[in-house]
Amino acid sequence: MQSHPTLPPLIPREILFGNPQRSSPQISRDGKYLAYIAPDDKNVLQVWLRTLGQEDDRQLTDDKKRGIRAYFWTYNPEQLIYLQDSDGDENFHLYSVNIHSNIVRDLTPFQSVKAQVIDLDPDFPDEILVALNLNTPEKFDVYRINLKNGAVEFDTDNPGNIVDWTANARFEILAALAASPDGGYDLLYRETRDCPPGSGKADRPWELLRHWEADDEGGAVSFSSDGKTLYVIGSHDANTQRLIALDLATRQETIIAEDEQYDVGGIETHPTQRHIQAVSFYKDKVHWQILDESIAADFEALAKVRKGEFAIGSRDLADENWIVAYLTDDGPVYYYLYNRASKSSTLLFSNQPELENLPLSPMKPISYQARDGLTIHGYLTLPLTGEAPYATVLLVHGGPWARDTWGYDPEVQWLANRGYAVLQVNFRGSTGYGKAFLNAGNRQWAGTMHDDLIDAVNWLASERIATPDKIAIMGGSYGGYATLVGLTFTPDVFACGVDIVGPSSIPTLMQSIPPYWAPLMAMFQHRVGNMETEEEFLKSRSRSFLSIRLKSPY
Repeated sequence: MQSHPTLPPLIPREILFGNPQRSSPQISRDGKYLAYIAPDDKNVLQVWLRTLGQEDDRQLTDDKKRGIRAYFWTYNPEQLIYLQDSDGDENFHLYSVNIHSNIVRDLTPFQSVKAQVIDLDPDFPDEILVALNLNTPEKFDVYRINLKNGAVEFDTDNPGNIVDWTANARFEILAALAASPDGGYDLLYRETRDCPPGSGKADRPWELLRHWEADDEGGAVSFSSDGKTLYVIGSHDANTQRLIALDLATRQETIIAEDEQYDVGGIETHPTQRHIQAVSFYKDKVHWQILDESIAADFEALAKVRKGEFAIGSRDLADENWIVAYLTDDGPVYYYLYNRASKSSTLLFSNQPELENLPLSPMKPISYQARDGLTIHGYLTLPLTGEAPYATVLLVHGGPWARDTWGYDPEVQWLANRGYAVLQVNFRGSTGYGKAFLNAGNRQWAGTMHDDLIDAVNWLASERIATPDKIAIMGGSYGGYATLVGLTFTPDVFACGVDIVGPSSIPTLMQSIPPYWAPLMAMFQHRVGNMETEEEFLKSRSRSFLSIRLKSPY
């Protein structure tokens, strides 16, 4: 498949896909320091530090292999934590680093054990709650780790099906989300340690607050500061996931924020008072709903700084200074220090200055009707030169329980810069559009989920964006699976395909999952199919078991 003959100057791949110059800045809890991720002299990503208002930047960590991509400040202003695995095994360890001595400590030094951060709390600056599959690979129990001496203390047992934990303002695990045998979830709650005599830590029973069936979604967000309210997200009694305040004394629910078509997305919570201040709904772009008028003027000021979407990356404990990221579709991410008192924003840096002033293409939200009338949303990116029809790539997202969003995408810009139009679609089964849209993808791998992609091809042709003989399909993970399905189930549709780590056999995929995915298997079986009773059905939806001869290269 050839691209359009007229091309803009080619942008080197190392600029589009290379390491950021600086990214992910976070302000320390005391507001004195700024940490960020940047490459060292060997191009390995490390955590760096500067004093706010100064140019004394220095490297804190010295990872030798894969580089560091996730870190956060503790409530001890001298200490931050980063996550790292070993050679891509996904068994992430937590490492603490002292910003003055640069001493690094492995807080979870257990072989073949994965650490999942649960919570930190300003009133308990020397502790962190972590889930570890230390006793058995299949389940994560809760441990309390002392950040001063590294001592690991067992805190809460997982009966085997709990997949998420929530602590209250006293740093106690009092809520949990458990996977249920029907593919749904149970919201569990237990009383505090102040319960009646004889009810100790070990024998406090879990109480069922709510059951979400397999076609619903839900979970706990956080407790209020007084512990009387549990903030919950749930789609029960509605089509979309709403933000709810659950009164733990009366069990009454109060809807705090909702949208008829889109699920609740991001949540901004006060750093010390614990009340929820704003929520976002991701429509074609991010839309914020303010719940706390004390930050309304701040959001108004932030919206005027520059074009694009903004997100609050971190806040100091006094809530005087915020780190705010601005995202756009045709350039880097810009990071600002925002001062609430003066309502002023100061540019810190962008993550990839090399992208500035380059010929990058804008991303346009689109929608079309699937053959059964369902509205499918997506994003279209066109080359900057040439005229339609374009050679086009249908770029399919992974998951599949995820979604594409608006913004800079190196893969999209690489293709557009080489003369290809790129269409990304949030086919049925994608998240964020409510449970009816999500559940429309149940048991539809290579079924109506694939029909949505074929309807996307037809939409490209009807809009004269592409001709049917010059459309490729490409994607990773589920997107790779969709590519293999597209080239075999509908071999006459696509000119070629690019499969990136896509499973060719659903049965093999289900047999090779990590042990700690076991609690989620009921959900997977509900949405895809049951390996024990429907193996032939799953084979019929798998490229490996088809005798169809490929007609197009991949």
